[in-house]
Formats: sequence, structure tokens, C-alpha cells
Amino acid sequence: MAPILFLIILCALPALVVPIHNSSAGGCAIIRPPRDGGIRYRGLTQEQIRSVRILPVDYEIEYICRENRQIAGPKVRKCLPNGTWTDMTQLSVCLLQCPKVWTSLENGRVTARPPGPPAEGTVLHYTCNSGFTLEGRNISHCTKLGKWDAPKPTCLYDRNYTGKKKLYIGALFPMSGGWPGGQACMPSAQMALDLVNNRSDILPDYELELIHYDSMCDPGEATKLLYDLLYTEPIKIVLMPGCSGVSTLVAEAARMWNLIVLSYGSSSPALSNRQRFPTFFRTHPSATLHNPTRVRLFKKWNWSRIATIQQTTEVFTSTLDDLEQRVKEAGIEISVRQSFLTDPAVAVKNLKRQDARIIVGLFYETEARKVFCEVFKEKLYGKKHVWFLIGWYADNWFKIKDPAINCTVENMTEAVEGHVTTEIVMLNPETVRGVSNMTSQEFLGALMSRLGGKNPEETGGFQEAPLAFDAVWALALALNKTVAPLKAKGRRLEDFNYNNHDITSEIYRALNTSSFEGVSGHVVFDAQGSRMAMTLIEQLQGGSYKKIGYYDSSQMNLSWFNNDVWIGGKPPADRTVVLEEYRLLSQKLFASVSVFAGLGILLGIVCLTFNIYNGNVRYIQNSQPYLNNMTAVGCMMALAAVFPLGIDRHHVNRPQFPVVCQFRLWLLGLGFSLAYGSMFTKIWWVHTLFTKKDEKKEKKKQPLEPWKLYATVGVLLAIDFLSLMIWQIVDPLHITVEKFTREAPKEDLDVLIQPLLEHCSSEKMNTWLGVVYGYKGLLLLLGIFLAYETKSVSTEKINDHRAVGMAIYNVAVLCLITAPVTMILSSQQDASFAFASLAIVFSAYITLVVLFVPKMRRLITRGEWQSEQQDTLKTGSSTNNNDEEKSRQLERENRELQKIIQEKEERVSALRNQLAERQAIRNRRQPTSGQNQNHNAPPPASQTDPKSLLPPPGYPNPTADNHSLPPSFSNSSSLYPADSKMSRNHCHNSQIPLLYK
Repeated sequence: MAPILFLIILCALPALVVPIHNSSAGGCAIIRPPRDGGIRYRGLTQEQIRSVRILPVDYEIEYICRENRQIAGPKVRKCLPNGTWTDMTQLSVCLLQCPKVWTSLENGRVTARPPGPPAEGTVLHYTCNSGFTLEGRNISHCTKLGKWDAPKPTCLYDRNYTGKKKLYIGALFPMSGGWPGGQACMPSAQMALDLVNNRSDILPDYELELIHYDSMCDPGEATKLLYDLLYTEPIKIVLMPGCSGVSTLVAEAARMWNLIVLSYGSSSPALSNRQRFPTFFRTHPSATLHNPTRVRLFKKWNWSRIATIQQTTEVFTSTLDDLEQRVKEAGIEISVRQSFLTDPAVAVKNLKRQDARIIVGLFYETEARKVFCEVFKEKLYGKKHVWFLIGWYADNWFKIKDPAINCTVENMTEAVEGHVTTEIVMLNPETVRGVSNMTSQEFLGALMSRLGGKNPEETGGFQEAPLAFDAVWALALALNKTVAPLKAKGRRLEDFNYNNHDITSEIYRALNTSSFEGVSGHVVFDAQGSRMAMTLIEQLQGGSYKKIGYYDSSQMNLSWFNNDVWIGGKPPADRTVVLEEYRLLSQKLFASVSVFAGLGILLGIVCLTFNIYNGNVRYIQNSQPYLNNMTAVGCMMALAAVFPLGIDRHHVNRPQFPVVCQFRLWLLGLGFSLAYGSMFTKIWWVHTLFTKKDEKKEKKKQPLEPWKLYATVGVLLAIDFLSLMIWQIVDPLHITVEKFTREAPKEDLDVLIQPLLEHCSSEKMNTWLGVVYGYKGLLLLLGIFLAYETKSVSTEKINDHRAVGMAIYNVAVLCLITAPVTMILSSQQDASFAFASLAIVFSAYITLVVLFVPKMRRLITRGEWQSEQQDTLKTGSSTNNNDEEKSRQLERENRELQKIIQEKEERVSALRNQLAERQAIRNRRQPTSGQNQNHNAPPPASQTDPKSLLPPPGYPNPTADNHSLPPSFSNSSSLYPADSKMSRNHCHNSQIPLLYK
């Protein structure tokens, strides 16, 4: 006996009751234990038991007996509020047990009075089966000594017996519990036994008898009953369990006793395992038989995405695993898989959160009410949702009031409307007489008669009753088929015992090849022992179920009635319809920018033509025109890149889009290298040659070799070309699609817009951009630095370096701002394109205007393109001769000064003529006498010395004759010889004073 955890009080006296009332203490007095027994006090220690005298209300005590003794009477007593213990009118005694071997009889039956374990006072009655005679007493008593008063009798085979011999079937019918299917299945099985036993062509020498117990659909209770079935006579030739959980237990244990198990109400897919359950058969199809029907309906209604919710039990888990495998093979996705134990609230909320539309529900009827109460709360029903449920619920399951939910019948009716059920066809829909010579409707009438007029909806297992009926017929036909093979081997069915494997094998082969028409349809078993049957498809329409079709999975044939009804007028979509919508560039923006880019290219052509046409002009030559030509070409290439930047799927198809990506990359990359590289080369060499004070004078005298400039541009261009080439070989550009948050249009709530945007990208786009941006960024910063360093340098070798520096400033600033901004705005196609393209356009415009417009203006306003060309042809001098250029400049200045001197000479001559005329007039007015008298007098003050009228040295006389002028003025051009370096300031301040009247 197991160790006793609490104190056991053993007394030698018989059990006496001490009815002490102590209402003031609010409890019951301790009572004495039975003889040869004790009392287990729960929750009390030995010290507490010794000291306590009154036990509280509701306290329970338990009687225990010594080894080999059994308690008779109440085993547990409870303290009542009135101070007494329960069942005080019944004594509890410990009685000796008699051996249990006497309680079983091979080929016979033992009846115990009273029922229960054999103890003192138990009486056993023995009877033998038909065809056997009893040897020994037919009654035996258990004495106080724990022994039987008579030897165990035996049942001997009566060779002279000509009647039917009995074969016993041990059955477990769940009359209560989670699925009380035995309420209708047991009468149905008994009805089948009666028909079989009355048939002369089926088992004519045998009679089938049913020995059954109530398993309550509980594996624990079934374990105890299975023990009684196996260890209590008579021997059972077959076992018939009901529920899946009970069948699992029985089928796994039956192999040890060589017993065939035939179930009528087990649907668990786990039972379809021949390795684990080698002798198991069932007339109830596996729950997985629903799955081919479900998959067929999914395809019929063009659904490729479903969701599932299940109660966490083995049968539903196995069914769902099978469904998952089948839908995967059919190309259908299970997007959401939810499960729950008792409360489905969270699982239903998750279904709604994941936008579940087509939902398969696997749960028992009681949980189904909980699920759909939550479905009503979450509004997970209506025209956008379809539920698939199991079809073996009661027809009014959603109208049954359930205290576990807080939804009304109206709420439940609204939530379940339109759902679809799949149900195994358990009653043959055709009017066909099968092996029992009954149609399905005749069977229902006979069953209703046996049930005594009970309401089928309130009778558990009414739908499965045809399966129990056909199970008995399948067994009878199989046993009948084994009679001849066994007789050939010298065996009989009545010789079966739990160690006889040969008879079990024959029964197994007979069942495995069964094929007959029953009241549930055609009965046939697959390789796993499961029934193959048709599936009935129903839909709840207006609160009642309507048949909408049948599906035969063995023939893959769908019979459709075309009477399905949908709330929205048609089957809903399996998901929110997502319409892919590509974000395209604004065509107005593209056209506007393209116009500017086109005008920029036209400007570049004009500048390039101008530069080439005037390439012989010294001023143009001193600006390194070939580099300027490269700048113009680079600007035009960069402007041309604007067009592929704006091209998207609106203009080209997807296969041609990678070509557009290549045009973008190469035009912009090489255009930048040409345009900026040529400007950078100029500023680099200016800085190299003219920023070091020590060597400035020497380097100014050295001619600048053009090949060095071209080599520098070539190096920059080669670096870009090689980097782009490596990029495209190692990681070429391809199309990537960026997805944005889905948008819901206002006009249709069941449609979502999925915005998409195509990009030119590569696998390691960020790495390549980092390398390119890093290299060009350093080049831009270096260009800014060099432009700043050379801003004060003056040189004729590269006469436009200041304009180049200004262009570099603008290009560098725009590029350094544009590159990061376009990366940030890459998801906004209009903003990104506008920012990048306008930056390209402005950079190109600024570069072309700053470099070429000043040259055009100078040549146009000063007319230098003609004189410069003529002088160049006459002199034939070198373009880079700085001294000759200065000489020509001095010659121009000399010609201008000669014109000014000529004007001044004419003015001075006119003034001297006026003075001479005035002097002559004065001389004529004086009288002659006056002249004689004053002959010796000094001349008047007005008559100055003619020499005083002479001009200062170096100025001509007022006379018109050239010979009277000083030699230096005989030829005004001689004042400024060709090599004179006198400036205009010298002329005005020292050598040509102006005379005024």
C-alpha cells in the first residue's frame, strides 16, 4: 500500500459515530476510524491532530484500510454547518478482498452482487455462453477470511450443441461528456446486431452480443473500463470505442491483446497511422477528409490566401497540419495561423489585424460559440469574410444560450450568416437498399422508433448513428468472411483468445477488403483503415443550413447545386485587393526641364562653335580653347543626361529600362569628368606655375606646354571611365522597385493602392556611390581651394582662370548640396528629379555663361577678331610671344596720342595767327613822327621782343611755314618714335601744355 502522508489512527474497535454537536465552535468533532482502517486528515500535522478536537466546516476526511482490505460504505465524509458529518446513516467498514480471478470466466459471464471489487459479502453468479456447459458451482461467496467458499467453475465446449455460439463485442459508448455520441450510436449498433443475428446468410452459427460501458469521452475513465473489458469474461473478439481520444488509447493498447479495433465516431487524423495503430479501422472518415473539399472550394472561388484558427487539441492540430500540406501543394498560402486553448479573443483580434478574409475554423461546438461572439465584437463577418466550419455541430448551435458568452442570439445569428460547412456524408442521400436491406430513410425511421420520439437535435451522436450501424455490419461481414479460411486451417471463431494471432490476422484481412453499401453510403477503407466517403457542403442562409453541393474526393468530382448565396452578391476576395500603382514623373515637370536642358545644349553648341571659329584670335588662344571645348562638350553631355533621368515606365518598357540606367550613369559621369576636369586642369596648372613667389618670374617666362593640360584631363577622364567600367562589370545596374505604405482610396474600402517606384540600383549601390561621391567630393573641394589660392594671380598664359574659378565655385557648391539631397529625396520622384536636373542645368548654364560670354562680348565690342587676325597674318609672330603683344599695344596707344597732338598743334597755330594779326594792327596805328621822335626811346611795353612770342622750346612757331619751326616739330610723329614707351599721362602733364584764349 502507498505510504500515508498524514497520521493514520488505527483502532481495534468497530467504527462508532460520536455525534457531538458544537455549533458554538462552528465545526465537527473528530470521529473514530473503522476497524482495520484509519482516517487521513488533509493538511494537518501529527502535532495538530493530537491537539485538535473540532474540525472546521467543509473539512473532509478520508477513510483508508489496511493492505488487502477494501472500504465498504462512504470513503469520504465532509463536515456540515450543523456540526455533523455527511452520510452518517451509512457505516464505513474495511473488508478483506477476495481474489479477483474468480470474477472472470472464459467463454462465460460473471455477475457480481453488489457490483464493485470483490470483498466480504460479495456473491458471484456464473453462466456459460451458448455452446458451453458449466463445470462447478454457479455461485460463490466471499467470506470474512477473504476467500471464496467454492472453487472457480469452468465452461467446457459442448460438442453436441447445435445452437448459435456467441461472439462478444466490447464497446465504449460515450453517453455523457464532451461528445455524448453514444445516446444515438448505441441504439443504432444494437439495431444492427439484431438484424445481423436474424440473418441466416451471415454468421449462421454465431450470435453477436454487445458488452458496453459509458466512457464519458474521457481517456482516463476509458482506461479503467478497458481493463474491465480485457480482464472480465467473456473474451471480446473486437473492441468498438467512440471518441478520438478514447480510440487512441484503446487502439494503441489493443495490439498487445491481438484485438481488432473498429471505431464509429473517431475523426482524429493521428489515428491514420498503421505503425502506431496496426489493427485500427473506423467507419467515421478522418477529419482530413474535409481538407480536399476545402481545397476544391478554394480553387472554385479563386482564393489563394486563407487563414486558420483552431482549438488546441490533437485532432484539430493534426487536421490543420494536413490542410497546410494540401494547400501548399495547391499553391494556396496560409497567411495567418492562430490557436487558442479556452479563450479565443486574442486569436480573433490577430485575424482581424492580419486582414484575414477566408478563415477555416477548427473547434468544438462550445468553443464555436465563444469564437463567433468575438467575431461579432471585432466585426470579422459580412460581405468581406467567409468562415469554413465543421459540419457536425447541431443545426441550432448558434442559438443555444451559453453562459460563457455575452452575446445575444441576434448577435450570433448575424455573425454566423453565410458561413460554409463541410460535413462527411453520414447518411446516404440516394434511395438505395444496401446490405441491411434498408434505405437511409427507413433506417432513420427505425432509429427514431428506438429513441422513443426524442428530439434528434437534442440527442448526442444522431448524425453519427448511421456510422455505428454500418460499423456493426462491417464487422459482421468480415467475421462471416473469415469462417471458411479458419475452417480450412482447423480453427473456429469461438477459439479466439488474446494470444491467437492467426484469427486476428484473418479478421484484419477481411475488414481491409470490405466493400458494401450501407445506410451511410458506400463503405470502404483505405490503407490506413480510414473510411472513404463523400463530403456534404452546406451554407447557412437566412439562419438555416442549405445544401449547396457534394464532393467525392476519391473521384475528385464536385456536384454543385448553384444555390450559394453571398452577402455582397458574389464570393468575396481572399484579401484586400491591392492595386499596384507606379509613381511616375510629372510630365509637365519633365517637359519643362527638358526644354531648359535642350536650350542649354543649344547654348553649348553655340559656345563650342564660337570657340572653334575664333581659335586663331590671340585672346581666345590664350584661354586654352581646347580645354574650353572639352568643357562645352562635357556640359552638353551632362545636359543630355537630364533626358534619361526623367524617362520611366511611362516612356519605355521594363526590359529597356536598364539601358536607360546605363545612359544616365555614363552621360552624367563622363560629362562631369570632361566639364569639371578641364576647368580643374586649368586652375591646377595656374596654381602650380604662378603661386610660388620664388619661381614665379622664372615660370612666367617659360611657355606652357598644352600636352600637359590634355594629359591631366585624360587622367581624370580615365579614372572615371575605369571606375564606371568596373562598377558595371562587377555589379551592373538593374531595376529595383521600392514599395511604399499602402493607401486606401475613399471610393472603395476593399481596395488598397500599393505605390511603387522604380530605381536604377545595384546590389552594393551604397558602396559604389560612396566611392564615386568620395572621389568627386574631394576633387570639388580641391578645386575650390585652388580657385581661392589663384584668385589674385594674373597671367596671359591662361587668361580666363578667374572665370574658371568662379565656375568651379558654383559647380562645387551645387554638386555638394545636390548629391546628399537627392539621396534623401530618392523616394519622391518629382522632387528628386527636379533637384538633380535643375542642379545639372544651372551648373551647365553658369559654366557656359561664365567661360564663353565674356569672350564673345570682348570680341564683338572691340572688334578684335578682325584686327587681331590681320596682325597675326602680317607679323606671323608666335601666339605665345608676350613682348610682341606689348609692342602692339604701345603702337595702338601711340597712334591715339598722335591724333591728340595733331589736334593740339592746329589749335596752337590758330592762336598764334591771331596774335600776329593783332600785333600788326597795333603797329599801323602808331604815327610816323612818333616813330622818329621816339626812335631812340625804348620800345613800348606792348611791343615785346619777337623772341618773347616764340613758343617754348619744343613747340612750333605761329607762322605757317614749316621751316620757321624748330626741327623737332617739323614732323609731329617724330615726337613719339615707335619704341617710345611714353604714356598718355606724360603727354598731358609735361610735353603738351594746353593754351587758352
